[in-house]
Amino acid sequence: MIRTPLRPLARILEAREKGENPDAIERENKRIRHEQMRDHARQRAEGRLLVLGVCFFCAFAVVGARMGLLATSEPVEPRAYAPGAIISASRADIVDRNGHLLATNFETHALYAQPRHMVDPEAAARKLVRVFPDLDEKRLIKDFTGKRKFLWIKKKISPEQMQAVHDIGDPGLLFAPRDMRLYPNGKLAAHVMGGASFGKEGVNAAEVIGVAGVEKYFDDYLRDPANAGKPLQLSLDLTVQAAAERVLYGGMKLMNAKGATSVLMDVRTGEVVSVVSLPSFDPNDRPRPAVEGDASDSPLFNRSVQGVYELGSVFKIFAAAQAIDLGLVNAQTVIDTKGPMKVGGFRIGEFRNKNYGKLSVTDIIVKSSNRGTGRMALDIGVKRQKDFLQSLGFFEETPFEIVEAAGGRPLLPKRWTDLSTVTISYGHGISTSPMHLAAGYAAIANGGYRVKPTLLKQQRPQRGPQVMSARAAADARAMLRKVVTKGTASFAEVPGYHIGGKTGTADKPRPRGGYYEDKVIATFAAIFPAHDPRYALVVTLDEPVESSGDRPRRTAGWTAVPVAAEMVRRVAPLLGLRPTVEPKNEPVVTLTSSN
Repeated sequence: MIRTPLRPLARILEAREKGENPDAIERENKRIRHEQMRDHARQRAEGRLLVLGVCFFCAFAVVGARMGLLATSEPVEPRAYAPGAIISASRADIVDRNGHLLATNFETHALYAQPRHMVDPEAAARKLVRVFPDLDEKRLIKDFTGKRKFLWIKKKISPEQMQAVHDIGDPGLLFAPRDMRLYPNGKLAAHVMGGASFGKEGVNAAEVIGVAGVEKYFDDYLRDPANAGKPLQLSLDLTVQAAAERVLYGGMKLMNAKGATSVLMDVRTGEVVSVVSLPSFDPNDRPRPAVEGDASDSPLFNRSVQGVYELGSVFKIFAAAQAIDLGLVNAQTVIDTKGPMKVGGFRIGEFRNKNYGKLSVTDIIVKSSNRGTGRMALDIGVKRQKDFLQSLGFFEETPFEIVEAAGGRPLLPKRWTDLSTVTISYGHGISTSPMHLAAGYAAIANGGYRVKPTLLKQQRPQRGPQVMSARAAADARAMLRKVVTKGTASFAEVPGYHIGGKTGTADKPRPRGGYYEDKVIATFAAIFPAHDPRYALVVTLDEPVESSGDRPRRTAGWTAVPVAAEMVRRVAPLLGLRPTVEPKNEPVVTLTSSN
């Protein structure tokens, strides 16, 4: 075998001449070449690792940037769709004073779509519109064939609707389980319940939140998981509420009124046993708020607490009670009501220009004399009248456990003059809610103690501050009874229940000043049984017209009073009140005079 040298012969000869070993030189050269090859390979490997590291870094940077973008933007799908997200849908029940269910949670489903999984979007849209007529077919087709990956179609559906959608058979139409708020009594006590809606929501759960009424006022309590087995118990009586709503609705239609409200209150505890506002709505399908027109015409408007009206002559009893309490008059004090009477350049007249002459304080209330009440008010004076009405709660918003009550703050005169004192004494120049009025009459009924209206069941009577003497309250109650037996509220007589009350008919103010001649607010404020009152009742009709006679009649005696009487006739037995024979209570008559 011939060896092929790895180096030039000239270099071998040169090395031998110098006495060097050529093999050693060759081994050294190999070592150097191997080290150079190793270093080159290491450099190439390090370069590849660097490129690979940069690629990994860029990939993770892109993923991280995308995650950050998704976290700071509104997702196409609900947040709760991500694994691990938790939404609490628990909400405590609401019951009436006897434990009857008013509101509860109900398992249902929502309907959503994933268009990319749909087989025939246009056919699915057409069939969905047949199941849900309120949907827009063109809009659905646009959404299903566009770039959207997820969209809600219906937030809650019935079992029948769910089956109908299931029968469509498109895999892109899916159902999401959730709890919804259910009001098993429909429209009953709608303004008290208010309604609920969905807050945070995902595909597998949705948070239920209150949007109005007690649902919103007590939202924190109802949503607290610790209260899941502790229902919120209200003061309402479901059977009484149902009877009151039926009577008031029938009365509103019979009297051709545009709206109506009633408040039934326990005069000792302040518990509101029934409160009705018409027109009403179904909280299971709460309508949207009105965006135009008069808000008070909306069915969402709660006339019992949000409605602030000049209520008319129902206020006269407060002037009489205060005058008696101050010792200025007694029930039989005679006051000359003959005209003319001018205060601050303004003429004080009587209804239909009547001239009653000299009347006792009792007859001033029975006949509803403006001038007689005004003369008592002048003797009372501005400051004392203001203090008295303030003590009854007429200067503050209603302390009532629904969010809408905050909007019912009374409207008072900017300058409280002698003229204001006179007109306020007969219910003009001051605007209050029917709930305020019911609380004021409750103070007269319970012996002179202020009560605050409440929607929560109470275990014992309230003992608020005394705003008038027991004697003044008793005299006022006797006057209210005579208004029914001898005065303007004769239609309120219900055998066995002995109602006492006062009528009030106030012209409605025009938006730009002045008053309508043919539009009124008619109110009857009552207590019953009059000899030992347990309840105060206020019935108010908006623009009533009683048309059974030759000419239309709008006064409360013809409109609100019959409705209130029928309501007492229906609810008194439900309240556990038995018909009784009215005790005789003939007062000692002492005639004095006051100018």
